[in-house]
Amino acid sequence: STQSTWAAELDLTCSAAVDAFFKQHAPEYVFLAAAKVGGIHANDTCPADFIRINLQIQTNLIDAAHRYKVTKLLFLGSSCIYPKFCEQPMKEEHLLSGKLEPTNDAYAIAKIAGILMCKSYNRQHGTNFIAAMPTNLYGPGDNFNLKGSHVLPAMIRKFHEGKVNNQPTIELWGSGTPCREFLYVDDLADGLVFLMNHLEGSRAKEDEKMFVNLGVGEDISIADLAKLVKQTVGYTGEIVWNASMPDGTPKKLLDVSKMEALGWKAKTGLATGIKQSYEWFLAHIDDYRQ
Repeated sequence: STQSTWAAELDLTCSAAVDAFFKQHAPEYVFLAAAKVGGIHANDTCPADFIRINLQIQTNLIDAAHRYKVTKLLFLGSSCIYPKFCEQPMKEEHLLSGKLEPTNDAYAIAKIAGILMCKSYNRQHGTNFIAAMPTNLYGPGDNFNLKGSHVLPAMIRKFHEGKVNNQPTIELWGSGTPCREFLYVDDLADGLVFLMNHLEGSRAKEDEKMFVNLGVGEDISIADLAKLVKQTVGYTGEIVWNASMPDGTPKKLLDVSKMEALGWKAKTGLATGIKQSYEWFLAHIDDYRQ
């Protein structure tokens, strides 16, 4: 098998399969981006899947990276690791300073465990494992399945189908008042390569420097996001907010000063990123991820 075929077929929840991959390919650098992810509905209805699968993936890959002496591993966490009513903008030192959002606490606990696992391996084994906490991601290749997608791709699909089917109204969940930050996927990739080259782990017990927030440093209300997506797609009907559905955390804005101090900043504006995401959606409308 080629390495790309291996990656496509590799079951990261199986420790034997992960071990065989590391033994055969001996990777020098590992970007641990694989995860079981989803929006509020998916997290709230399948919490056991989110905590089990993510803990399995992280445990298998982090331990294999240690045993096969990987030069550096970068673990991707999530901005949802921070407390529900966290001080804004959220700084790295706010981790574990309050209660989590209950609709996705299983996923958040798994990601927090991943950060602590990386720190613990650094302390005990002298590994060079670091972590990044990305904000909400979007862009080409996103998941547009309405049962499991995040808010932005779900809006793109809903407004597109509303336009095509001449629907007079589109229902969106919640009140529209929560604020969210969105990072374009190409900016994420650029930021991760930057971190792999400029951030180091250490054996320090209280090493908060081994993980950094990765975002744009500004947010938008879900209601304003909906207007922007609606305009980009060209839907002319009305938006109806279903306030009986959960809003999730009221505000999640990352403090990205640490990342900027290292010398990196996101480049893609939200309007441009949404336009490019919709163009990708249209180009793959017959075969996009279900």
